[in-house]
Amino acid sequence: MAHDHDHGDASTGRWRLGVAFGITASVLVAEVIGAVITGSLALLVDAAHMLTDAGGLAIAFVAASLVGRPTSSKRTWGFRRAEVLGATAQAAILLAVGIFVVVEAVRRFFEPPDIVGPQLIIFGVIGLLGNIASIAVLATGRKKNLNMRAAFLEVLNDALGSVAVIAAALVILFTGFQFADAIAALLIGALILPRAFLLLKETTSVLLESTPKGLDLDDVREHLIALDHVQSVHDLHVSQIATGLPVLTAHVVVDDGCFYDGHAPQMLDDLQKCVAEHFPISVEHSTFQLELAAHLDHEHRTHD
Repeated sequence: MAHDHDHGDASTGRWRLGVAFGITASVLVAEVIGAVITGSLALLVDAAHMLTDAGGLAIAFVAASLVGRPTSSKRTWGFRRAEVLGATAQAAILLAVGIFVVVEAVRRFFEPPDIVGPQLIIFGVIGLLGNIASIAVLATGRKKNLNMRAAFLEVLNDALGSVAVIAAALVILFTGFQFADAIAALLIGALILPRAFLLLKETTSVLLESTPKGLDLDDVREHLIALDHVQSVHDLHVSQIATGLPVLTAHVVVDDGCFYDGHAPQMLDDLQKCVAEHFPISVEHSTFQLELAAHLDHEHRTHD
């Protein structure tokens, strides 16, 4: 039988993502036209980044829609991990764009093209206004999950890129210094790469079912062993299904008497209450297997 886990409105933010996608797609068209007219690498890079934003927002929208689907016997967690997959895809795209920006900017230092300053300012301002509008739409929902955070990060980086484009255009317009465009592109890359790498690292950690950030497994073990009648804890695992959804499983060796005096059910309650009170792991998402000390002889191999 499938169990329906009520984790709140997991699809919150879909409309925000949809609006942000519409704005981003419109600005993308304008920036591509601008890059063709001006020949600016910074604007072309910003347009490429805007393209990844549009793709990323589309991914985020689809992921947010999937997350809201109910659980089933085949997918007991539903599509909760879709937000992590969406954020991973967005981070990977951002990383690729950042690397392209740096390589192309370096190349342009050796082969600088002529850049048209006035038109570049116009398209840079158009991009910035669009990004500001998207930021305003996504800002309040950016902390809800990794998916929304990745979407917000993309449009924020793009806004900073638009600022760099405008700055480069002003420098070219008033000084004629053509390298300003390549320098602006490098700055955009410097803004993209670290944030993309950190986000990719975080989402990959979730997919690898690593211990959630900020949770000390040894600390969890110490709290469990400190309970009355608990002799030892092994095969302790804590992973994260999605944002705000850590799960814990463990084998707990308890006093033999707990199985004969009817105390075992109380032990389960105590163990679940312990992790719920001291760690961000709800009662319904902690699972314990109670064992006699002699049961260890029947297990092929255990680990701490």
